[in-house]
Amino acid sequence: MLVVGSGASGLAAAVSAERAGARVGLVAKGSLQSCNSAKAQGGIQAALGDDDTPEQHAEDVWASSHETADRRLVTILTSEAPEAIHWLEELGVEFTRNANGNGSGPYRLARCGGASRKRLLQVGDRTGHAITSAVRDAIEASSATTFAQHPLVALRPGKNGWIATCRPKNGEDVELVATTVVLAAGGRCYREAEERGELTTNHPGATGETTRIALELGAEARDLDALQYHPNGGSWPQTMQGYSIPETTRAYGAVLLNAEHEEFTDSLAARDAVSDAIFREVEAGRGLETPDGRPAVWLDTTRIPERDAHISLPYMLRRYRAAGIDPLAEPILTYPVLHYQNGGLVIDENGETTLEGIFACGEIAGGTHGRNRMMGNSLLECTVFGRRAGKAAAEKGKG
Repeated sequence: MLVVGSGASGLAAAVSAERAGARVGLVAKGSLQSCNSAKAQGGIQAALGDDDTPEQHAEDVWASSHETADRRLVTILTSEAPEAIHWLEELGVEFTRNANGNGSGPYRLARCGGASRKRLLQVGDRTGHAITSAVRDAIEASSATTFAQHPLVALRPGKNGWIATCRPKNGEDVELVATTVVLAAGGRCYREAEERGELTTNHPGATGETTRIALELGAEARDLDALQYHPNGGSWPQTMQGYSIPETTRAYGAVLLNAEHEEFTDSLAARDAVSDAIFREVEAGRGLETPDGRPAVWLDTTRIPERDAHISLPYMLRRYRAAGIDPLAEPILTYPVLHYQNGGLVIDENGETTLEGIFACGEIAGGTHGRNRMMGNSLLECTVFGRRAGKAAAEKGKG
């Protein structure tokens, strides 16, 4: 079995397949560490609070998607979320604990945009880094074979499966034969941002070639036009431009303000609603400009309790303070930034695409989020459907 991509979904698929008895190969466009998943800061959702259920989580996903998500996939996502958290813990992820309980059990849970309950687990504000590090360690300790710097350039049917062509930067093309293939190469927002002349949170590898390869083979896709803006991209200073300010800033009390320091939206609404509100406020002339002429509004981070900031936002504090701004002493400038590909390849409950033997998971797949993703469900989708796709691809390969 071959996995394409070394982000959270690809790593989860590879671990799951290897444990199911498959002979696994994993190819990465760059280094194994280079991925968007490692940049994900806010957290991962799971209904673990005393007042929460997977069904309530599913209703929040459905509402945030504006009733465009695939309900079958949403049900799987939310019902398997608690088990996904425990699986990650078994691999060594140490989620921030809540010493006081407060109805959240052992975990420090936050309510994120679009959610009706506190269900966001965190590892400080570097959750994606913690998850990818732990799952990558599991792969490196396994029998799987990894091929860094081997970008996929072609995929064609073979006698007993598929033949993948990879093109190392310093060498000849390499062909790998696999009974089944899991595509986990992420989205295309870095390329889109370059073409639009906009900022993006994305890693430079997020350019969408693997999606194009699948489409050319005849794979069906959905909602590929639905790209998401992160409501809180860093606007100033210049070293913070394109940085995704953790949305947990708003979960812990920060609010959005216009130039007159007036609140103009529900800061805990769904992502697209918050981004659209910022766009409208600026277009109405109530925004600000950064010193280099970019549009912005205020994110009043001074309202975050210092204890919460030091526990859940330490990386953000370090970055801004290193740039000469203390977010606990003054508000920071923010503006939406291109962040996520909501749509992607059509998949079934086990991640199989409309191409026999080709699976997809993570950002490259569509349906789970519909046309608008909730914060904290990307790392969850990567884990839940990465595990499912890896196991299903391994079993199909045996058959």
